[in-house]
Amino acid sequence: MKLEAETEKTGLVGHPVAHSKSPVMMNEAFSQEGLPWIYLAFDVDSEELGQAVAGLKSLGFRGWNVTLPHKVAVMEHLDEIEESAQEIGAVNTVIQQDGRLIGTNTDGAGYLESLVRETGFDVKGRRVVILGAGGAARAVSYTLARAGAEQIRIVNRTEKKAQDLAEHLRRWTRADGISPGEASIAIREADLLVQTTSVGMHPHLEGCPVDPASLHGDLLVSDLIYRPRQTRLLREAKARGAQVHSGLGMLLYQGALAFERWTGRRAPVKRMGEVLKQSLEESG
Repeated sequence: MKLEAETEKTGLVGHPVAHSKSPVMMNEAFSQEGLPWIYLAFDVDSEELGQAVAGLKSLGFRGWNVTLPHKVAVMEHLDEIEESAQEIGAVNTVIQQDGRLIGTNTDGAGYLESLVRETGFDVKGRRVVILGAGGAARAVSYTLARAGAEQIRIVNRTEKKAQDLAEHLRRWTRADGISPGEASIAIREADLLVQTTSVGMHPHLEGCPVDPASLHGDLLVSDLIYRPRQTRLLREAKARGAQVHSGLGMLLYQGALAFERWTGRRAPVKRMGEVLKQSLEESG
């Protein structure tokens, strides 16, 4: 990559960010399209977020992604929040346009694109259980509700958070928030299980967020974790005849959508996916 004075700048803001594969994927996308752009990762503490946003704006960054723990807090530092991000209650992509910072969210759309392309699953009329009630759960549940899911049940250790998210979703579908103790029954009745928590993520590979006995052959199990690509949850689901879906596709497609918002060009999704998988294999 040739860096010059006119190189356009994008990046990632989060804490931590050293593990992120987004720079590898996004820089390959810019290179593939012959764009003189660069994507960098910035580890920013929560108390310094406002200063970081102001600095990126002043330095002329065309946009940036936002990851944990800043997806909600960043909203107060932006000039405009698009409707989908408002409904989700979180921003994962910022676009600088005519000196204004616009916040949007590509997580939900990226997840649904991955789910449909990789599994052929039709959300309409289906019963869904979502584990977790954080930013990723909000993005995924909002998108699935708008896509026609018949019922969404949110499972969270803090039941009040699950109930609050469910209440928000009732604008579009039947929804309720339940405790982990009620999860097994809900999963046995579900068509799709979406795991949005960090349970089972590297290096805690043996973690499983549900009782494996509740998994069944008529279920599609989707885990947003992409390292490892096959979590214990997915292994347990596969052993019981369930269809499985990893989080790698969501990472890919949410990034592709951000690329398209920043550049106005179609993202080279195939090449982005190839380099992403290669990078994950190399890192183990």
